[in-house]
Amino acid sequence: MRSIHQITGSDARGFLQGLITNDLAKLEHGLVYTAMLTPQGKYLADFFVFERGGALHIDVAETLAPGLVQRLTMYKLRADVQIAATDLKLRRGTSPAPEGALADPRHPAMGWRLYGAEEGDDGTDWDALRVNHCIPETGIELTPDTFILEAGFERLNGVDFRKGCYVGQEVTARMKHKTALRKGLATVEVEGAAPVGSEITAGGKAAGTLYTQAGGRGIAYLRFDRAEGPMQAGPAQVTYAPQ
Repeated sequence: MRSIHQITGSDARGFLQGLITNDLAKLEHGLVYTAMLTPQGKYLADFFVFERGGALHIDVAETLAPGLVQRLTMYKLRADVQIAATDLKLRRGTSPAPEGALADPRHPAMGWRLYGAEEGDDGTDWDALRVNHCIPETGIELTPDTFILEAGFERLNGVDFRKGCYVGQEVTARMKHKTALRKGLATVEVEGAAPVGSEITAGGKAAGTLYTQAGGRGIAYLRFDRAEGPMQAGPAQVTYAPQ
């Protein structure tokens, strides 16, 4: 379930621009995928931003909406910004896009999102799509201990390194300029099945965590230096085969 909030006021655009990981200038091309971070660079919430009737709108998981609104309100101070829930609902799909739909900016395979009076989707197997393209989901692969670059936000068009400052920007920029990430989300081959959140081990050592699975594949958070050869996740065998 999703919650759609509206942000209005003369300072709304500059206010949100200074907090989120992506650049709102991209709204002229459609939907913007972004996140809010802690000052330490850890994930707080991921969401989509779109513009309608001169107002900014945020599309966020219903479970994260109260905390996100509270955090935005904390930063608002004396700015001319109003944040309010709307009655808009989300439809999404991968079938031919209806009029007014916006392309999901994370990956072309993720189809479209349409905001209006109706809720639902076209029956797409979203888990299979996410696994095939290693696209993390709020509350599953994306949790409060996540660093967004380890979660693939650069590949998912969720962060902009030229936009200037935002909360958590310094930590994110330092990670960007490392030679390579030592940990992160990746698609793995899975023989069998294991509960979401199962620990992955390699040679008896912790190597990561297995999350969403579909069609003999899964999304895993891995320590890349240990992700060699067959690994175990509960009763399942996991193999990392980088593309």
